[in-house]
Amino acid sequence: MAGKLLEIAASIVKAQAAVRRISAEEIEQVLGKIFWVLQRLKHAEQHGISFVSADESAAPGAGLEKVPQPAAPKDSIRENRIMCLECGVERKQLTRRHLAIHGLDQRDYKKKWGLPMRTPLAAKSLSRARSRAAKKRGLPENLVKFLREKKHKAAEAPSLPPSALT
Repeated sequence: MAGKLLEIAASIVKAQAAVRRISAEEIEQVLGKIFWVLQRLKHAEQHGISFVSADESAAPGAGLEKVPQPAAPKDSIRENRIMCLECGVERKQLTRRHLAIHGLDQRDYKKKWGLPMRTPLAAKSLSRARSRAAKKRGLPENLVKFLREKKHKAAEAPSLPPSALT
């Protein structure tokens, strides 16, 4: 569905470009804003949130009712879905591409909402499935083996005399 929204956004920007001259930077900004508004409209439609028309000077999506936010940011990560705390969209994971719509990367998003840096931005069930798959491939054992070898090589490496450091 995101592909279809992107096609709609692109056609709107194309129509604007046909009427007036738009720079490449402006095209990127307008495309992102239109895509964001279309996502908000889709979310409002799917969840039965009414859309109140806003005047044209309002920020994108200002006519939408507030998306209900969880009591704590960590509550946005559920068993089968994760809610984007920026726009309220629920997905299996928050991708780099989705966060870019809000002008954020994973690190900035986690800082802004007070989530630990090691917290995956994915549904709990998806994280567990990935963990099981990694264990099945032998990742924990291979990681321990690699770290042991690395430590062993570091111990064998000749150390430089203090005079060679100056």
